[in-house]
Amino acid sequence: MSDIIASPSTRRKALEQGVDLDARARELGRKTMGPEDLGTSAPAAPTGDTSYWDVDHAAYGPVTHEPMSRFAQVAAANLGAANALIPQVTHHDRADLRAVDALRQRLKPEAQARGRKLTTLVFQIAALARCLRAFPRFNASLSADGKTLILKEYVHIGIAVDTPHGLMVPVIRDADTKGLWEIAADLADLAARAGARKIKPDEMGGASMTISNLGGIGGTAFTPIVNPPELAILGITRTEIVTVWDGDSPRPVPMAPLDLSYDHRALNGADAARFMSHLTQLLADPRRMMV
Repeated sequence: MSDIIASPSTRRKALEQGVDLDARARELGRKTMGPEDLGTSAPAAPTGDTSYWDVDHAAYGPVTHEPMSRFAQVAAANLGAANALIPQVTHHDRADLRAVDALRQRLKPEAQARGRKLTTLVFQIAALARCLRAFPRFNASLSADGKTLILKEYVHIGIAVDTPHGLMVPVIRDADTKGLWEIAADLADLAARAGARKIKPDEMGGASMTISNLGGIGGTAFTPIVNPPELAILGITRTEIVTVWDGDSPRPVPMAPLDLSYDHRALNGADAARFMSHLTQLLADPRRMMV
């Protein structure tokens, strides 16, 4: 029996493509294999006229070439297909983080004692999980023919992780049943193993919705691409200090920019506005999601 870790779908593709999975794993020096590692099937070619890309750039000055990894090529093909096929809209909002910041400060000694980082993202994951319970149409997928909405009884949150070998999306399972400390532990574990490329293929599928968090890098807003078969994705950028007027008095308030892209075939603008309103209310008063 092979000791190579690979999902049934990866093994099936390897068999179909005539790839010796064990030999390929030895060639790469790995024990965990995904479909992007098979190395024999090219990503789907773009449709339409792409002749305008066929340019001799060196005619205009010096250039160098950097081949895209197989992992990056597969991701590019999937993103291109998703953006071409899904009529997506992005709803922008902001969440007041004063209460979250205050609670994080109060829990800091306990976080240090537990050896955990209670980041703002932990609260955002918890809030999103509870929103998906409150709005089941967001916790769903469309059938392949687009005629049936498949409502899920579980809530799994995908976390997009930027790694040296490309974007990975490990999944926190049953996030709606977990407390802040459990979510913090799962988040730290998945992020560390994603960076070390030790995430198993079955840990990256089945998300209800994905979070793409750029808060540690920067930006004020962006339009994340829906990751099918999910119906929506939540983008987060760097928290900013916004002046909010309390009567005649200006007050500095930390606000997190939130960007919700959604599949307009199944969800509409009113759905998105209600969903985001509930999400921002949970973050403005995190006690509501700790009950």
